[in-house]
Amino acid sequence: MKYIIFGLGNFGASLAQKLTEQGNEVIGIDLKMAKVDAHKEKISHTICMDATDEFTVSGLPLSDTDVVIVAIGEDQGANVMVTALLKNLEVKRLISRAINPLHEKVLHALGVDEIVHPEEETAERWAKKLCINNVIDSFELDPDYSIIEAMVPAKYIGKSIREIGFRKNHNILALTVIKNQEQKKIFGKFKNVSKILGVISGDYVMIESDILVLYGSNKDLQLFLKKKFE
Repeated sequence: MKYIIFGLGNFGASLAQKLTEQGNEVIGIDLKMAKVDAHKEKISHTICMDATDEFTVSGLPLSDTDVVIVAIGEDQGANVMVTALLKNLEVKRLISRAINPLHEKVLHALGVDEIVHPEEETAERWAKKLCINNVIDSFELDPDYSIIEAMVPAKYIGKSIREIGFRKNHNILALTVIKNQEQKKIFGKFKNVSKILGVISGDYVMIESDILVLYGSNKDLQLFLKKKFE
């Protein structure tokens, strides 16, 4: 996988390093040369440049990049400008950092669907989301083991818990299933409500909208959900 990360502050640099460690190609970009120099040995590529300059940004290998992340946190204006620029350049997948609720509304108005909240989410969790297919959220118990929420892989839709054989075939545990259901509100409107099923029986059959809660080693979880390789 190929990533470009704008902003090498604490969150951006940490995410870039973890993605690099996992074998991905990462370009880390920052306006300050000191930050670029500080991380050049730990990130695949580092570039010092003004990310608000459209001509310079358009020269980056955006069409060959799988995910572009705007991790700029010190300057909200620069964050919004870079995000808008990348949106106009139609990158494949754009993730941007929100500094406060108003900033998040602006990003949504720009059409950004994936937003990072570094104060609430760690670089480790985002690295796992980006590197393993279908992961919605994760909780790292230690460097090797995690509990994750993940969409059901297409090949297992319509199969029972027993048929999938989580423990026997994949060396992981299926802790429970979360179902998203529509609930009718006042005035006929609907809202999505999550319902946790508790301990699931072997006869339960997976459907496309189910969210699995899984426990296991990061290696086994990656194998089950099919890590994104080139």
